Amino acid sequence: MEKLLSVQQIQKYYGSRGNVTKALDHINLDVDKGEFVAIMGPSGSGKTTLLNCISTIDTVTSGHIIIDEQDITTLSQKKLATFRRNHLGFIFQDFNLLNTLTAFENIALALTIQKVNPKEIEERIHTLATQLGITNILSKYPYELSGGQKQRVACARAIITHPSLILADEPTGALDSKSSRLLLESLEFLNTKLNATIMMVTHDAFTASYAKRILFIKDGKIFTELIRGNNNRKDFFNRIIEVVTLLGGDTHNVL
Repeated sequence: MEKLLSVQQIQKYYGSRGNVTKALDHINLDVDKGEFVAIMGPSGSGKTTLLNCISTIDTVTSGHIIIDEQDITTLSQKKLATFRRNHLGFIFQDFNLLNTLTAFENIALALTIQKVNPKEIEERIHTLATQLGITNILSKYPYELSGGQKQRVACARAIITHPSLILADEPTGALDSKSSRLLLESLEFLNTKLNATIMMVTHDAFTASYAKRILFIKDGKIFTELIRGNNNRKDFFNRIIEVVTLLGGDTHNVL
């Protein structure tokens, strides 16, 4: 497999002298192209900090993060903004759709910024919308959509620029069970059919069971990992619960 992401000995400290918190403690990990990786861990374990550093939202205290052979820890803010726009896709818990734009316009925005030909924009959006089952809502505004529909529009927006890596932060956190399942099936489709590389932070074992590999973080360090392999999703889910129990978590918080 071809390596897409390499996290090397990263540390992240918060606070000032006399009151310092170590959020990440010499973390190393690799993600190959086409993988679907979930990150789990107790509250305060560092999982969101890790995602924020990889997504360029936050900076590391030390160490290196290499995406597509580019060490993002060495880039200036201007170059980081360009890298983020061209290489990363984002799916947020609160959707982050612009209420003044239709679903089509929300998806098209990044392509418009990249000055893609309008005809190509329309073709790419309609192809992807068909694949995600959102063709009939493209002309609607976010306030006219359900949570699940908004999140699938967000999925389309994240993948439309063909990013190297899609980063999802608690993508099912604001959804009911039916909408969550539809979203996770969309992510699974993006991964298996479109070969999208996805890294997803979640506290939810059901959500994590859709991934192919799970990294568990505790106290800012990699605690262990699970690989789905040939397990069906139900068996993988049960294995996840076992690790959550080992971590000392409350299983009521992950179901």
